[in-house]
Amino acid sequence: MKAENVKLGIAPIGWTNDDLPELGAENTFEQCVSEMALAGYEGCEVGNKYPRDVEVLKHKLDVRGIQICNAWFSTFFVDGKKEQTIKDFIEHMNFLHAMGAKVIGCSEQSRSIQGQKKAIFKEKTVFNDAEWQLLAEGYNELAKIAAEKGMKVCLHHHMGTGIQTPQEVDRYMEVTNDDVYLLFDSGHLYYSEGSQQAMLDVLEKYIDRIVHVHLKDVRDDVVAEVKANNLSFLEGVKKGTFTVPGDGVIDFKPIFAILEKHDYKGWMVVEAEQDPVLANPFEYALKGRKYIRAVAGV
Repeated sequence: MKAENVKLGIAPIGWTNDDLPELGAENTFEQCVSEMALAGYEGCEVGNKYPRDVEVLKHKLDVRGIQICNAWFSTFFVDGKKEQTIKDFIEHMNFLHAMGAKVIGCSEQSRSIQGQKKAIFKEKTVFNDAEWQLLAEGYNELAKIAAEKGMKVCLHHHMGTGIQTPQEVDRYMEVTNDDVYLLFDSGHLYYSEGSQQAMLDVLEKYIDRIVHVHLKDVRDDVVAEVKANNLSFLEGVKKGTFTVPGDGVIDFKPIFAILEKHDYKGWMVVEAEQDPVLANPFEYALKGRKYIRAVAGV
């Protein structure tokens, strides 16, 4: 890949997990961002231990050569919480804008089971036509608000939510305007479908509306256990569903090839939530960085 087109970041979720605060409770913010820099990453997303004072955070990142590229934002349009969602979004957007980020990664969390003790493959929510309309209206409005700051809104398709499968990604892309974008996550699509090709098809189909990329690998044996025992999303995380690129079953070479062919410009972010006691976050950050350098040439 062309090094001038992409920047490589990593998510702090390997050090401290927002959904499971007990995972990585012992790891500090300073340790996290220092190890990110030491492992060779240029940027990161935002975790629950990050200072929210812009000047404090900027200083701590600047001295380490790290940039903020995105931060998760939960939307609740399907639940009918449009007014509150937009109010919270503006505050979130202003923080990211002050930190120099260009994209805002959102997830529709209405009736999501990703944080619940429900079988991830059997109990996920499904939106009806009226709910899809609520979602579309909400995201179209967020995109207009973000554009005023020169930013782009993208949706993070995610296990346990109403936008998990390729078909649901299709519906999202159909009902929203062209200035609403997609965050492509290799791990969540592979996890959902158990298929490398299904994941690549989504990437190829929507590459022109993909503005942020998560590089996440998957362990098939853990997915099989999750299915067999009707485990929840977070139970799978603790067992090691996800890992860094090059450590699981996904072949990332065609992902990088598609991104390069279509001249993708933006961030690629390693995101691999694991139990840091079992998977040392610095060692795995290094492993992922070495793999990407070897395979993608960046």
